[in-house]
Amino acid sequence: MLQTPHQSPQAAATIPVQRTPERDDQAGPWHAEAVCRRDEAGLFFAPSKEPTAARLSREQAAKRVCARCPVLVECREHALVMPEPYGVWGGLTAAERRVVLTRRRKTASAGQPTTEVSRIA
Repeated sequence: MLQTPHQSPQAAATIPVQRTPERDDQAGPWHAEAVCRRDEAGLFFAPSKEPTAARLSREQAAKRVCARCPVLVECREHALVMPEPYGVWGGLTAAERRVVLTRRRKTASAGQPTTEVSRIA
């Protein structure tokens, strides 16, 4: 991952490598269409020791980017299936994804069909 001009080498080292599987269709990888590819990666991943107010502000900014993304659903599902432990993916933070995964497990164990992920934020 490239380091942005205003990002310290330490911050670049804390950004995890993103795993991006390809879609099954002929359109190519879903992430090629992601709006976030044109944004700073630091917006989606927390630097170490980030203050809470800064984290909340950064996450809201990342979610605004996600809200206009044509591959939001694919990104969210990728983050839930992998599962991605860090960052904002598909408009959900890591904590929000853990809630969704817990709900899915409870639904599956109750024998109910799993439904589309509801908007948490």
